[in-house]
Amino acid sequence: MISKFTIDQVYETARLEEVIGDFVQLKKSGSNFKGLSPFTDERTPSFMVSPVKQIWKDFSSGKGGNVVAFLMEHEHFTYPEAIKYLARKYNIEIEETERTDEQKAQADERESMYLVSEYAKEYFKNTLWEKEMGKAIGLTYFRERGFTDEIIKKFGLGYSLDQWDAFTNSALEEGYQLEFLQKTGLTIVKEDNNNPGVSKKFDRFKGRVMFPIHSMSGRVLGFGGRILSNEKKAAKYLNSPESEIYHKSKVLYGIYYAKQAIAREDNCYLVEGYTDVIQLYQRGIHNVVSSSGTALTSEQIRLINRLTKNITVLFDGDAAGLRASLRGIDLILEQGMNVKVCTFPEGEDPDSFARKNELEEITLYLKENAKDFIQFKTSLLAEEAANDPLKKADTIREIVNSISKIPDRIKREIYIQECAHIMNISEDVLFNTLA
Repeated sequence: MISKFTIDQVYETARLEEVIGDFVQLKKSGSNFKGLSPFTDERTPSFMVSPVKQIWKDFSSGKGGNVVAFLMEHEHFTYPEAIKYLARKYNIEIEETERTDEQKAQADERESMYLVSEYAKEYFKNTLWEKEMGKAIGLTYFRERGFTDEIIKKFGLGYSLDQWDAFTNSALEEGYQLEFLQKTGLTIVKEDNNNPGVSKKFDRFKGRVMFPIHSMSGRVLGFGGRILSNEKKAAKYLNSPESEIYHKSKVLYGIYYAKQAIAREDNCYLVEGYTDVIQLYQRGIHNVVSSSGTALTSEQIRLINRLTKNITVLFDGDAAGLRASLRGIDLILEQGMNVKVCTFPEGEDPDSFARKNELEEITLYLKENAKDFIQFKTSLLAEEAANDPLKKADTIREIVNSISKIPDRIKREIYIQECAHIMNISEDVLFNTLA
């Protein structure tokens, strides 16, 4: 158990506005701070923080409390987890009294899963840097991708040996329970067909380079693993399965490293892959996150919405995937956010483009090529419609449908005017269609 002395120190040292500021973009409002609720999907800020009283109140959900209550509510921490998080943030040494076996046994399931995930991250990282196969295969791969040793360490990248149960056996030897190895998806347990009643244990990520996926507060939720062999049956990328602590629709890769830069720059770059995030970060673009290859969801957008109203979506030069991604952009518009789109030259993606260019060149390219979403969509769809009147009509309907998602009436009207100008059609017709 954590000593009362440590708990008192944490409460005396922690600044509520600093802690909440890591998760929510706060703006000064008199003697208080105000921001969008991190608990509901609101568009008008009703989340209040009082630095004087050191309490917060979320008027949209009715929740409120002190700094520890916020972490328990927002990050689903237990009370000891919240105290430890604050102690680490403010460099306070944690004094602990010895826990009984009974108390250890009562540690909840989520905490056990977090502990297993943290152990896995350290195991894969150590394998990468210390094992011969890790250095020869994993480290060589990352360096060939152009990653520096510093960035490999920062993102906690690792390697899982190409052996059936190397990780599982190591974790069991360290005292971690098979139940939680299985629940986090790190270990697969199957019945042995040749020996009924006997189970076989396999490492889910064998022979893959590993990308730990963190929560906004830095806890390890799950992993992405990329296979390096040419095995045709195996998926190139494999993610942890859904679990009590990992819900891929609610997670953005890189959010832990990007959150402060997103709030500071008041813009978030959204890419598709892990390596896109890491390569841009290495070049100095720190406000970048990834949906990890999954279709963008409302929950992921809300994570960004807490930090900024502005998203710039970065697409590969490959035009084939552009249309499929337009639905995700409609979701962003629904949240009342401002969307820009930037495509790279054909054959380039954010990863390859960042490798070939310096920070100044990348920044200039993004600035000059990021188009307003409606401009981007109209030019993309108009190009496809060409001289076909029926296709052009469908295109206009599709664009108006996107405009209809925007909650702000003034913005809707401006976009209708813009669309009318680009598509050479009267505003009245578009307003009628919108209605």
